[in-house]
Amino acid sequence: MSTQIDTQSYMEIEEAHTSGVYPKRPLTIVRGEGAYLWDDAGNRYIDCVGGQGAANLGHAHPAVVAAIREQAGVLLNCPEIFYNDKRAALLERLTSLARMPRAYLCNSGAEAVEAALKFAKLATGRMEIIATKRGFHGRTMGALSATWEPKYREPFQPLVPNYKHINYNDLAAADAAISDQTAAIIVEVVQGEGGVNPASAEYLQGLQRLCRERGAMFIVDEVQTGFGRTGKLFAHQHYDLSPDLMPVAKSIAGGLPMGACLIGERVPPLQAQTHGTTFGGSPIVCAAALAALEAMETEDLPGRAAALGGWLLERLANLPTSKVREVRGLGLIIGIELRQKVSPVLKSLQERGVLALPAGMNVLRLLPPLVISKEALEQAAQQIEAVIEGLPELS
Repeated sequence: MSTQIDTQSYMEIEEAHTSGVYPKRPLTIVRGEGAYLWDDAGNRYIDCVGGQGAANLGHAHPAVVAAIREQAGVLLNCPEIFYNDKRAALLERLTSLARMPRAYLCNSGAEAVEAALKFAKLATGRMEIIATKRGFHGRTMGALSATWEPKYREPFQPLVPNYKHINYNDLAAADAAISDQTAAIIVEVVQGEGGVNPASAEYLQGLQRLCRERGAMFIVDEVQTGFGRTGKLFAHQHYDLSPDLMPVAKSIAGGLPMGACLIGERVPPLQAQTHGTTFGGSPIVCAAALAALEAMETEDLPGRAAALGGWLLERLANLPTSKVREVRGLGLIIGIELRQKVSPVLKSLQERGVLALPAGMNVLRLLPPLVISKEALEQAAQQIEAVIEGLPELS
């Protein structure tokens, strides 16, 4: 294999053997530090992809690296049929921060969403799930059933039955939809994949009230918005909400694969063997998560996200309206809705040393690590301005 790597590019090797399900960019990333990434040619990039939300602490955060190294020499895996010191410490810390008494530990956001959907059905004895149009909750079968985007859903239909989608930010639609057959409504505080669409306080508080009145579970999907991204540790804290179930993942373990479903007081105790996973709550990811949570607090990453995000929204407010419909976001999840497709903008930004994300066909999404400096963010903003100003005028 070493000979192959000497004679073939990494891209060629991956193309020959990867599954094909990922739309890959022609770039090989080999190193990261803080809010920067480097390719195999030594070129440096400002990272506004942020591991698709998994790199809130940046890359190779020293505290997380140290925790992983220490735990790797002690115990890597311990299934939840046994108790474990690191898992106990993480559960205590995570539930305290979330102000929710219990948590189910797993490996990804989709798994956390699957757990929330199952727990809602167990708690209520009902089978109907209500989700929102343009919402994204994952690609496993239950999470995919809650996800709106047709291109993700249609190849796998029929999906799990008794799911329906209603307009986002439309409380009247929710009022008409939530019934005595509804197990839960699942909603994002800010729709990420769906275009970086923030919900209003009135809408979210109204959803919670309707769920309480009608015996449904209120699921707030914080997979992308959690752990400081929006300017609070969890996005729902902006609006004084109390979710019944809260899936989280992405940056919970500083970049290692981990998810969790936080469980509120309205959910009755769950019976053994109604759900589970082999690798959930393994000691090494729990150690990483403990270090990550400590760093988020000591470095005030939610505060940084609030300050830098507010500054960046104002900084980008004067982009030409002939090419930009709207700039919106909360904290350091920023969406720039263009009047044309976003893919050429992503390509041009990469050529200028800035990596960013799409959110649909025409929204440029920025998810920089929360440790990013204002100087780096200013450099990214300058390149975004230059690329957008250079776009052709639409006739």
